[in-house]
Amino acid sequence: MMKNTPSLPVTDTILIPVTEKSAWTAAELAGDSNWVRRLSTEELSALESVTADLAAQGRGAQQFGREDIDAPELAALADWAVAELEHGRGCVLIKGLEVARYDRPRIEAMYWALTVLMGQPMHHNPDGDVIGEVTDKGLDYNDPLIRGYKTRQKLYFHCDGLDMVSLLCLQPSMSGGESQIASSMAVYNEILMTRPEYLPVLYEGFHFNLRGEGEAGETHPVTRHKVPVYSWCDGRLSCRYLRKAIIEGQEFIGEPISDLAREALDYMQELCVSDRFRYDMTFEQGDIQILNNYVTLHSRAAFEDWPDGTRKRNLLRIWFNARGGRKLDPKFADRYNMGPRTPMRLKSERAA
Repeated sequence: MMKNTPSLPVTDTILIPVTEKSAWTAAELAGDSNWVRRLSTEELSALESVTADLAAQGRGAQQFGREDIDAPELAALADWAVAELEHGRGCVLIKGLEVARYDRPRIEAMYWALTVLMGQPMHHNPDGDVIGEVTDKGLDYNDPLIRGYKTRQKLYFHCDGLDMVSLLCLQPSMSGGESQIASSMAVYNEILMTRPEYLPVLYEGFHFNLRGEGEAGETHPVTRHKVPVYSWCDGRLSCRYLRKAIIEGQEFIGEPISDLAREALDYMQELCVSDRFRYDMTFEQGDIQILNNYVTLHSRAAFEDWPDGTRKRNLLRIWFNARGGRKLDPKFADRYNMGPRTPMRLKSERAA
């Protein structure tokens, strides 16, 4: 059993509301089109030209970087996205990539080109996948070692491990599977106004279940330190909410969460799923959704695939750390016992 971590001091910062644009309600996001952009003819042409030139050199996705892309149109697009993600709504939807026109390597190269202009892609599972697939593998999310992207089940609201998560829709589902997002900043403001007694325990944080994705040789499949759900740094608030990982992690070390903590986590989920805060998005083929994990939570509705196995719901996913990303408290930033802003340990690097 791990020793109890001393409670973090609670300061008057818990009384400060978030006034940035990232604190939106569903109605406010629906009424704002600035976070949505359709690729222009010039941007599509630049994507085709850049990836064709690189392919001629034998370089596809994961084989080139930002320095290899000379395309002012794409640089401006990436600058807009990063600004909107970090200083705007905290979410971006880029539409119009006609994936049916290209083969899979070309699609991945285009997706990679846009991503490296925004930041540094990182692997998002212990197998080292940097570009991964979000598709049903017939697995059960109730298994504590299984991550939700391999299932078709409904997911709780949560955020992922690095700065940003990006999804490119190759094939939508037959039914269901809506992407649901909510502003963790607006949720915080609501807690501040209605249930401020929950904030101290959320600032203190919890030990998160790592699902076997921690440091090589470690004996605990949980974070060594308590990771705050809400954390202030440099005058900005960030959120790291994974209800399932928190409950499993605390149970593993023999310290189940308190009734107050469970109420706080449940209240966050209750707010996220409410019509006031939940914004539903139906993916269309070619959509690219990018979320700032520190201000935007996401979930997914359960879905049914097409009977035709070649039309399974399939999204490409990239996690990345953004250019000029916000400052983070070191404990908050260390999600995998690997240091701030680092991904989980690769299987190949773990002790036998």
